[in-house]
Amino acid sequence: MPASIFLAPSTRRAAAGIAASCLACLLALPAGAAAPAPAASASGNESQDGEPDPAKDERLRERSEETQGSVSIKGQRIDYRAVAGLLTIDDSKEEASASVSYVAYFRKTEPNAPPRPVTFLYNGGPGSATVWLHIGAFGPKRVLTGNGQRGPSAPYRLIDNEFSLLDASDLVFIDAPGTGFGRIVAVDKNKAKEREKLKDKEKEFWGVDQDAHAFSRFIRKFLTRYKLWNAPKYLFGESYGTTRSAVLINLLQNEDAVDFNGVILLSQILNLGFSPDEPQFTPGVDLPYALALPTYAATAWYHRRLPAYEDRSPQTLEALLATVKQFALGDYLQALAAGPGLDPARRRQVAETLSGYIGLSPAYLEKADLRVNGGMFTNTLLGDAGLSVGRLDSRYTGPSLDRLAKESAYDPQASAIASAYVSAYNDYVRNTLKFDSELGYRPFLDLWKNWDYRHRPPNADRNLQQTVNVMPDLAAAMSTNPKLQVSMQAGYFDLATPFFAAEYELMHLPILAGLRANIQVQHYPAGHMMYDDPASLSRLHDNIAAFVRGTDNLRH
Repeated sequence: MPASIFLAPSTRRAAAGIAASCLACLLALPAGAAAPAPAASASGNESQDGEPDPAKDERLRERSEETQGSVSIKGQRIDYRAVAGLLTIDDSKEEASASVSYVAYFRKTEPNAPPRPVTFLYNGGPGSATVWLHIGAFGPKRVLTGNGQRGPSAPYRLIDNEFSLLDASDLVFIDAPGTGFGRIVAVDKNKAKEREKLKDKEKEFWGVDQDAHAFSRFIRKFLTRYKLWNAPKYLFGESYGTTRSAVLINLLQNEDAVDFNGVILLSQILNLGFSPDEPQFTPGVDLPYALALPTYAATAWYHRRLPAYEDRSPQTLEALLATVKQFALGDYLQALAAGPGLDPARRRQVAETLSGYIGLSPAYLEKADLRVNGGMFTNTLLGDAGLSVGRLDSRYTGPSLDRLAKESAYDPQASAIASAYVSAYNDYVRNTLKFDSELGYRPFLDLWKNWDYRHRPPNADRNLQQTVNVMPDLAAAMSTNPKLQVSMQAGYFDLATPFFAAEYELMHLPILAGLRANIQVQHYPAGHMMYDDPASLSRLHDNIAAFVRGTDNLRH
């Protein structure tokens, strides 16, 4: 679903019905559109050995469309040119294998002006296009959604975005290989062989390390194409995009000799083992339960399930979260560590305290052995009202599909906003940006089942068979480039990548104490896509713009 790190476990089981039926119509070709061009096999497109030449295949043809526009940001008129296009990148064997779709926005400047900062932005998934950050947060146009509830149906409104980052940086929105208008391509005269080759080609892009290498190749080619090698440079990833950023920044700096000024991590997850989605499958590893508690508490507070915290002021929420953080890593984690040896009276006491913080009954918590994963919480908090709360943004609610189920079967936030984003973007990119491709725009590919989660951390001599943890990658990038700055942005109502888990990751980066001053952290009373809330988006713009201006080494 939209900006998700992955589909939630129970959502995966419903994906064939809800997500697939939803996305199938979105990924299909427009009515009356021609099918994608077949593999090239004419003699003019063959290599010397008679085999088709991938570099000449029509499906890998680079193209772009340029338009002009303007937007008012914080009262300042910004004139820009927009370039929507496809850029071809090679696989690890240096053979053209994928077209990657992108949209770039360049602010118009005076001749001989110093280079402007350039920020490369991408969503996560894995398997998500970047429509969400593009028309939800920082592009010059923004789609209006319901901000915590389902908004009106089509026609959706796309408005000028007064919170675009174009005032601080030029912007490049990159769709992951295989998503958006991009395609991974194998070439063979024999169609059956071509289909088999395609499976191998996809493996060149769909994995933790493969994905980072692909983005590195794209970025370096883009810097060359648009003569931006000496510009201040930033990476901006959301959700799994933050996992990508940690691997990518280390790769760019320490293998490709391309230093960046900063890395912006929005809804961060660096250690997938901290996810609250499936901790029940790693018994004895209880930290994910503890790191999710503050988000559970924020959600229960928002939905008025905490009698002791009825006051709606931000100060009350902050006080609650500070208390719950201390409890989570103190009494609560100690109780979990005790296992079956926990005294029954102590168990009841912890259950009662926990109930007062997260809004679930003491009896339920004892029955759950004090351990509540994300899906259990979303389906139980408002279960007495027949409602589930959102995973990506727990402010959202929707009818429970199964009131007797242990976990929620879908994400109300995702189902509330996906159509607005995809419909508005298809209209915008084709009619305003003039990139009217006959290909369907793929907002999301269901890659979680086939993604290669093996990762080779810095200084390891092989890919490790373990839960992905890219904290060493970010630490290596910060250590080898002590000038690298990091900005982390997190929403209090994000159950996909809980904010306390993100804080814990940054606190435990293996870096020198002095480098911790290079990390900035901001929080918002919103969800995974905190830009869904206009007030949070305004703050997000100001925080990121200040971060860029404070690190771009330009005079302001």
